[in-house]
Amino acid sequence: MNSNPQTVRDVEGYIVDPEDWNENIALQLAREEGLELTEQYWPILNFMREYWQEHKVAPDVRHVTRQLVELHGYEKKVAKQRLFELFPYGYVKQACKIAGMKRPRAWSTG
Repeated sequence: MNSNPQTVRDVEGYIVDPEDWNENIALQLAREEGLELTEQYWPILNFMREYWQEHKVAPDVRHVTRQLVELHGYEKKVAKQRLFELFPYGYVKQACKIAGMKRPRAWSTG
């Protein structure tokens, strides 16, 4: 169910227009994925949104991993593990969906 009647989603639940995204929609999408967005999620989601605003494309998982390295000082492998702990069903399936990205057509998730 959409948290905003004007938010159009595709058959898999991804937002069709990333401009429609807001934090309330993120909370709804996370609930649908069985996730509760704690303070650990927001830096990732905000980075993804900022990247999208600048490039008009969803960031690849490498960009998000690099951001976690810079933000927390994790080693690259630890940052990637942490990302997949937060989004256990995958970067595209959960992180991209919750951040309001369109469903990538074909994309490496690792």
